[in-house]
Amino acid sequence: MERNALFPGSFDPVTLGHYDIVLRASALFDKLYVAIGTNSQKPRYFPLDVSLKMLDATFAGFPNIEIVHYNILTVDFCKKLGVNYIVRGIRNISDFEFERSLAYANRKMNEELETIFLDSKPEYVPISSTIIRDILKNKGDISDFVPEEILEFI
Repeated sequence: MERNALFPGSFDPVTLGHYDIVLRASALFDKLYVAIGTNSQKPRYFPLDVSLKMLDATFAGFPNIEIVHYNILTVDFCKKLGVNYIVRGIRNISDFEFERSLAYANRKMNEELETIFLDSKPEYVPISSTIIRDILKNKGDISDFVPEEILEFI
């Protein structure tokens, strides 16, 4: 039986922290779906199609990574894909508290769904998509914070 996982997020844009979590998680699972979810609380900076292209370019050389998007509950999307594991990256205590609450709610809706937390490497802790968007809005250089493959889309 294949062990497949979902790594959901907005990836707006994908960061080196995301990249690191995806590579580490892809080594643990037969297939890893990197999934852009629709979040009504978070308007997108990059259009969805551009974000999907950025992720496709970033993970093109990895056969067990598939880029997808969804606009339903994450637990419902996991059921649709036949996935029983959600991967989440944790940078700090605030991330952990939020993600733990989300994992509890997800498990309440689907008791077979397990959330796997991977802690960020120290060099990626200060990097977030929010900070990268602020740098972009102020015409700064983001090349130290994102995978090289996405720079052509910026």
